[in-house]
Amino acid sequence: MSRRVLAMLAAVALLSAVSPPAQAAAQNDVYVALGDSAAAGPLIPNQVLPELGCWRSDRNYAHLTAQAIGARTLRDVTCSGAKTTHMYQSQNTDLGSVAPQLDAVTSDTTLVTVQIGANDVGLTGFIEDCLNLLPPPVGDACNDDYIVNGQDSWRVKTDALRPRLTQLAADIRARAPQARVFVVGYATYAPPNGCYPRVPIIKADANYIRATLQYFNQMLAEQAAAAGVGFIDLQTPSVGHDPCTAPGTRWIEPYVPASPATPFHPNALGMRGFAAVVTAAVSGA
Repeated sequence: MSRRVLAMLAAVALLSAVSPPAQAAAQNDVYVALGDSAAAGPLIPNQVLPELGCWRSDRNYAHLTAQAIGARTLRDVTCSGAKTTHMYQSQNTDLGSVAPQLDAVTSDTTLVTVQIGANDVGLTGFIEDCLNLLPPPVGDACNDDYIVNGQDSWRVKTDALRPRLTQLAADIRARAPQARVFVVGYATYAPPNGCYPRVPIIKADANYIRATLQYFNQMLAEQAAAAGVGFIDLQTPSVGHDPCTAPGTRWIEPYVPASPATPFHPNALGMRGFAAVVTAAVSGA
């Protein structure tokens, strides 16, 4: 055996001796999950108390990730309808008010995931606005409704979120200096050209929704990098699992769900898929 190989083996042995495995480190995690309905999992069994108005599932990716990494504590405060303001202010739900999500981030926190911003720009409502039961020329495309004074209003609103997300990352770090922080992106909601009429969004609008979400996820990744925190891409791994695919394959339900989930939100299979991605990212795999 060459001296070079011996030296490499010795270095590996030394690193193994002084560096605990990622899984072992994760087992001491105090994990805080922040976010909106894409993270909460509305209608996915089982919905958890005491904040039932948040429509939070005990099978969302935060719960599954915490289980997978053996986290010591999980504080899941994700809440359907949440905006960036609800990181700092209480949120009114249909069943009562809930505390600001950042209250869950304390000095003992060692891991944070945050998936937020879609409600600030109204992305879910935007997708629903583009539903078109009748194709052109009877039905009307929606994509040109969002061009105002020559500017794409969704991109304008997306760009307006940039400083808020950078500040949010800084505020999380100030509250939990030892925490590993990850911004989580959003999934693929439309394949190229859509699948009209299975999902009643015409080709031009499906491509517009797709481009809009790609721009939004790009913004999230850029702001995470600017803030010096991690970014977890859910868009790429969810390709081929969009609402146009069959039950048992899709991770995001269409306008008429076939499994317990809110329209255009993750189902239980999707949460399992997202949990695998999140688990790998937070474990350093």
